[in-house]
Amino acid sequence: MTRTAVVGAGIVGLAAAHALRAGGADVTLYESGPPGGGQSAGQGRIFRHAHEDPRLVALVVRSRALWREWEQEFGVELVAPDGAVAIGDGVEEKLRTLEPFADVPVRRLSPEELHGRLPLLADWTGPAMLDVHGGAIRTLDAVGALAHRLEASMLREHVLSVRRTSTRTVEVRTGTTCETYDHVVLCAGRGTAPLARGAGLDLPVEVGAHVRLTFAPASDGSVLGSTAPGAGRGLPTFQDGSGAFGETGVYAAPYPDGRHVSVGLSADTPAHPDGGLVDPAALADLADRTVAYVRRALPGLDPRPVDHVHCWVTRLPWGDDGVGIWSEDGLTALAGHNLFKQAPALGEALAETVLTGAVPGNLHHEERLGRPAG
Repeated sequence: MTRTAVVGAGIVGLAAAHALRAGGADVTLYESGPPGGGQSAGQGRIFRHAHEDPRLVALVVRSRALWREWEQEFGVELVAPDGAVAIGDGVEEKLRTLEPFADVPVRRLSPEELHGRLPLLADWTGPAMLDVHGGAIRTLDAVGALAHRLEASMLREHVLSVRRTSTRTVEVRTGTTCETYDHVVLCAGRGTAPLARGAGLDLPVEVGAHVRLTFAPASDGSVLGSTAPGAGRGLPTFQDGSGAFGETGVYAAPYPDGRHVSVGLSADTPAHPDGGLVDPAALADLADRTVAYVRRALPGLDPRPVDHVHCWVTRLPWGDDGVGIWSEDGLTALAGHNLFKQAPALGEALAETVLTGAVPGNLHHEERLGRPAG
């Protein structure tokens, strides 16, 4: 039995530990804070199939199938069945990219259909599409179900260092423990690259800070519908690449309570290598820009935010959706951005890497999975 440590109990670390245990490995999961409390924080994420790299679309298709398997296994709905809406000139390219995938139903939306599905949006008559099997991921339910299954395997410790030993094992040191394993998997978000570097793996991760704001409905909330299981159709998730409302790369996801929507810009403020922000005031500027966007584009929402989520983001240099696995000599590390929707497939791939010794599919970092077309 392979004795394995997984460092980090965000959604990908939880998924990896779950898949490793299903594959017969002896797993210890290290996490110093609450599971899902780092880069996986928040109550909603977008599940979408459209990506510029068709190889990444294929990975997301696999992930969607695994989300369904998790729903059966855990007995809880994890992806709301309300679809994912996108608007802007990029819609036609998204539709072309998805056309070869017969099991990904997508279609154009007329202005009337768009308003019916997304009544909080200001008038828009340009290109719009619906990803039928997209939707809002119920992040707390997903993290909670996995963490409950893995509670007996979880060690609440902060990992200080990881290193390979002369006996071909990998050592993990925490504040109060020192253990060796046959294999160690790093899924520690912003902490992955520093830990990997100490063990001889150099990951070209770029770190920044991001803000998402939560908004309530502008009136009685009826415009939001409900995303509660069995409650009828609620809001889809939303991506705006149009620039018509002053920003591009905007995303929004409804909360499971059907009463709130989180909105963010696809922008962050960079950090120094030591983790300090280059410009701490930039987070406030991002928040202000998000509020201004809501005023212009989403009049169905009260533009006064009721909650903030601040988190680190980790990007690879070949693209905003880039993802890759580094693996050698008993140490495997995953890095990338926008990974929540891919967590089941990434967990499966990390388990396969540990158990077979080979990175599957296109996930080896040299493949540059998620790079933009052209």
